[in-house]
Amino acid sequence: MQAHGLGELRDGAIAIRGGRIAWLGPAAQGLAQAASMKVPTRDLRGAWATPGLIDCHTHLVFGGNRAAEFEQRLNGASYEEIARAGGGIQSTVNATRATTDEALLRAAVQRAARLCAEGVTTVEIKSGYGLTLEQELRLLRIARAVGGELPLSVQTTFLGLHALPAELRERRGDFVDAVSGAWLDAVMEQKLADAVDAFCESIAFTPAETERFVQAARARGLGVHLHAGQLSDLGAAQLAARHGAWSADHLEYVDEAGIAAMAAAGTVAVMLPAAFYTLRQDHPPPVAALRRAGVRMAVATDCNPGTAPCTSLLLAMNMACTLFRLTPEETLAGVTRNAAAALGLADRGVLAPGLRADLAFWQIERPAELSYALGANPCIGVIQDGRWRSS
Repeated sequence: MQAHGLGELRDGAIAIRGGRIAWLGPAAQGLAQAASMKVPTRDLRGAWATPGLIDCHTHLVFGGNRAAEFEQRLNGASYEEIARAGGGIQSTVNATRATTDEALLRAAVQRAARLCAEGVTTVEIKSGYGLTLEQELRLLRIARAVGGELPLSVQTTFLGLHALPAELRERRGDFVDAVSGAWLDAVMEQKLADAVDAFCESIAFTPAETERFVQAARARGLGVHLHAGQLSDLGAAQLAARHGAWSADHLEYVDEAGIAAMAAAGTVAVMLPAAFYTLRQDHPPPVAALRRAGVRMAVATDCNPGTAPCTSLLLAMNMACTLFRLTPEETLAGVTRNAAAALGLADRGVLAPGLRADLAFWQIERPAELSYALGANPCIGVIQDGRWRSS
């Protein structure tokens, strides 16, 4: 792992105090210090420790499913065709609006629990399946509540520009005005979001509409993510970089100018291979070009009912390697330190004194095993905010 600066400490120990990493170093030194201070210890007998994993792009709160569209795509329909015919995001909006708060929370907790079992300690959850102010606030409240049901740190994102609601098809401008004004104000007043997101795409929102929303969010002090370049290159990567976005996500289509802009701005490229796989796309993100430019790359599940019904970050790691040709080392960085950067979080993602004590423990012989196996889960335990929990 040292070739890419991930670091490796064999026969090591970690001391934790007050939810933070207090010290790490050679096991013999740590055990002697613990004995002298009469501090309890736990012997994990050769397990590997990594930072707790971070799933930095999910849509965990939704109603219904889109298995019928899965069949449609297998029979030849494209994602764009399904969306333009009234399916896609709008069908999930309809199902979500019809589902009770209790049922939405229960389903979201079940999905998040699967991530927790794989060593995930931080998850980002987007709204976007409500498309009215009342419904979007409801989804953000439910997303926040997931963190109260599980030993999990939740970051919430107001995905204000996800799709145009069916009832406002002829009033695009009014919708963008509302989302960029009164809706953002309500989200801020209720302290329900850490960041915003928008789907900048030919079947969703234009760069001009996206920029207006992003500018309004930045003026209110919110972080920014963008769905960028999933189906076409509209210059969303440059837009994200221009406004200091924490991340630009998908990026199957991004040119050299977009990559250079992201590198200069420090915007993280979030790879979402489960969506690429589900949609059977054949144009992967330009990982080699991103690597050459020094753009940090994160990896996430993109868990959603339509294009990425995935609740396994370990599977997403394997897909990032096999489909996008990231190395196992890059992929591990992509679900730890780079994922933390994609969420604007400087207090986690790395094992270092002073940072949050979020750790995952693995019964493996080498870190590459985390990206190697299909359907395996070698996680044997997790420390979340300084407290031990089983996986």
